[in-house]
Amino acid sequence: MSTITLPDNPPPLKAQSKNLDFYYGDFKALKSVSMPVYEHKVTALIGPSGCGKSTYLRCYNRMHDLYPGNRYVGEISLLPDAVNVLAPQVDPIEVRMRISMVFQKPNPFPKSIFENVAYGLRVRNERSRSFLEDKVEAALRGAALWEEVRDRLDQAGSNLSGGQQQRLCIARALATDPEIILFDEPTSALDPIATGAIEELIGELKQKVSILIVTHNMQQAARVSDYTAYMYLGELIEYGDTKDIFMKPRRKETEDYITGRFG
Repeated sequence: MSTITLPDNPPPLKAQSKNLDFYYGDFKALKSVSMPVYEHKVTALIGPSGCGKSTYLRCYNRMHDLYPGNRYVGEISLLPDAVNVLAPQVDPIEVRMRISMVFQKPNPFPKSIFENVAYGLRVRNERSRSFLEDKVEAALRGAALWEEVRDRLDQAGSNLSGGQQQRLCIARALATDPEIILFDEPTSALDPIATGAIEELIGELKQKVSILIVTHNMQQAARVSDYTAYMYLGELIEYGDTKDIFMKPRRKETEDYITGRFG
């Protein structure tokens, strides 16, 4: 049974999972996970490798649909329209426009900087050059990258440094005006300076979007998040205000993990 401590005066809900199970074939990777995601807040998912963090994250934008044999049970409601993004009749492409994702390693497409950012808009059949230029600039500014690349938008995204490539991927995620951005260990492949830049950017981005972030770095979770969820063996063990989770967790399992006594 999970321990979920909700804030006294909660911000508006942006999404929530309800009794979410997930199966890789016959293997049950998530077990009845129910958790809120608040608007314009950062929620961190922590826990040991293989505990279900990334699996849970990828349910939000239906990434598991790309592989046969995967199965969802339960729901993820996206508000305010209360659409269940896991419903079979919901188009996963539209879900991914509303819920963008940034992966562990920077993965720019083999295209120019401009076309990397414009990709999602072109999928939506946007053809106006002036509209694309405006959106690309806005997304690059939102990812704190515009000043560094404004004079070389036609160059390959792969020519950028690792930290710049990750910010390019964030710009690509921002271009479709998502409501939620999923970050799956976005700084694990970056040096400390680039990591600091991404963490600072996450703090700025939450003014525009809601954020779910998976991280193995306890200090990072404490720095960037408003709420934290500790997961273990596919279950949500504890959820609450980040300060409470790190300073006075209610579950011994959570305390053991945070203090390094896990196992």
